[in-house]
Amino acid sequence: MRTPLSGLTALAHGAEVRVAGRIVAQTDQAALLRDASGIARLSLSAPMMLNALTTVRGTWNGVAIEVASFELVQAALVEPRELTELARHDNLKQRRLVQRAAILRSVRGFFDARDFVEVETPLVVPSPGLDVHLDALEVTTTQGARYLSTSPEYQMKRLLAGGLERIYQVGKCFRNDEVGERHQPEFTMLEWYRAFDDVASVMSDTEQLVAHVATSLGGEATLQTALGPVDVTPPWPRISVREAFARFAKVDVSTLVHDEERFYRTMVEQVEPALADFGALFLCDYPVSMASLARKKPGDPTVAERFEAYVAGVELCNGFGELTCPREQRERLLADQRERKLRGLPVYPIDEQFMRALEEGIPPSGGNALGLDRLVMLALGARHIEDVLAIPASRL
Repeated sequence: MRTPLSGLTALAHGAEVRVAGRIVAQTDQAALLRDASGIARLSLSAPMMLNALTTVRGTWNGVAIEVASFELVQAALVEPRELTELARHDNLKQRRLVQRAAILRSVRGFFDARDFVEVETPLVVPSPGLDVHLDALEVTTTQGARYLSTSPEYQMKRLLAGGLERIYQVGKCFRNDEVGERHQPEFTMLEWYRAFDDVASVMSDTEQLVAHVATSLGGEATLQTALGPVDVTPPWPRISVREAFARFAKVDVSTLVHDEERFYRTMVEQVEPALADFGALFLCDYPVSMASLARKKPGDPTVAERFEAYVAGVELCNGFGELTCPREQRERLLADQRERKLRGLPVYPIDEQFMRALEEGIPPSGGNALGLDRLVMLALGARHIEDVLAIPASRL
């Protein structure tokens, strides 16, 4: 039976062992062997082949393995690029990938314990959504042009119409030309919906989920972000978009709603940096012109039931009290098509199956789309989203 290198220290001195891995360094009388669990020193009487995959039999002396025999499994014809990537910074990338897997298990456990049903919806769809700020990747199929999903929202809402009431999905989404410190063209989205429920419940889900992930990693509701520790104990502060712009940019947001370029520039340059000082909070009540697929807020039709969560100044998610009126939804989608045409952007078709679900009747619902890669990045103290991905777009 093969012994993982991390388990050597628990063995008695003189124990016979069989190990396997890659030779990552060597001298005439010693070598370093690496496997998925760690690195061990080998005491040699004959040289090995650097970078080769090797099995070793020998005796553990408490410090190193005294090699009795070894077998070359496979030589490396070039210096392994993946080895360089995963071994850098004392296996930091490798440890982060192991921790990422633990976070994914924690996320699924959170929703499973609350009676949500995990679903999977198609990645290749007839319409990727009509948001003017998102561009899709087109693919050719026997049915004609299709698109890689920018969000599973349309398909998940069809499941709400079909009778499922609590659903979540962990899956890949795709957005063209989004590359940067917090963006990848292919990324992992966590999306969930609550039928016969409201936006307040989804906000509660969000803060409890983040606290749950933090606790699963370190025992306390604190994320060790790149900017320092952030207490994510619920409840988080809520601040409206109107209040945030007034406090941090000294501007009335109503003067910006018809100038989206100025709105988002003000958001990025003045509002978001100030939000980092709060640790974790919700930015709520977006202007109705930026409602996306959120419904208008009852009692204040100038704003929508839309929120975003920020942790250490990083936008983590985009949640809605869902718009369920088919007439208003079609009007918004047609307006988005006109705006995309005006801007010279690809004009995607309306998803008529989604519209049919709205006409059949979707219950009052709340939903949220959370960037899982960003949550992992925050939880593990990484500064760049590539640091928590096995193979980012830059290395394809």
